[in-house]
Amino acid sequence: MIFMFSRHSLRIKGTEEHSRPTLLSNFILGSQDGLVNVLGIILGVTAATSDVRIIFVAALAALGAESISMGAVAYTSTLARRRHYLKEVEREKREIVELPRNERQEIYDIFKKWGYKGRQLIRATDVICSNPKAMLEFMMAHELNLSPVDKSEARNSFIVVFSSTVIGSIVPLVPFIFLSNNLFLGDVASIALSGVVLFAVGAYEAKTTVGSLWRSGLQMAIIGLSAGIIGYLIGHFVGAVPI
Repeated sequence: MIFMFSRHSLRIKGTEEHSRPTLLSNFILGSQDGLVNVLGIILGVTAATSDVRIIFVAALAALGAESISMGAVAYTSTLARRRHYLKEVEREKREIVELPRNERQEIYDIFKKWGYKGRQLIRATDVICSNPKAMLEFMMAHELNLSPVDKSEARNSFIVVFSSTVIGSIVPLVPFIFLSNNLFLGDVASIALSGVVLFAVGAYEAKTTVGSLWRSGLQMAIIGLSAGIIGYLIGHFVGAVPI
């Protein structure tokens, strides 16, 4: 069995694969942002006008702009993380060659901080320092707290954030497809549906990671709906101002 160190866990090659936190965070980021953004716009516009066409145009415009923007941000930020990681890899490689004693001492100090003592501490340090690749990966993970970023992650981040933003943005719009003749009921239904979806996203996050399903779900719903209510208040007061 080959043991692989990582900042978050100790994984044994050949055992079960764990979920990637990046995908989960990207999904939550996109779905929550798209839903909250469009909900706030819908409530704000309906508070200022009763023209259903304007409501749909504003919501769809926000959907398109927000999904592309969020996907692009996820893509470029992931590329930036990859470039930063590769830069630090090259720096660590140079230090391992030019300053081997300093690097060994840093590894020694990390193991000591973990509770290793005496011969066990020296043996653990020797094992890592005997393999340049293991030494490099150990320092990247435990000295710099950096994880490798694959080339495909930027593309995957764009796809996940873009698609989840689109899906999240559609949620507040769905009730108005059936209740376009009654904007008040449309608003109520949109808030209710958005609250349920936000709660489900928060509960899913807690189930996938660590935490209370109810607490995480309620927290997500309250934060999202609060932003929507702010949009409504802005639309209400701005719409009441004569031009």
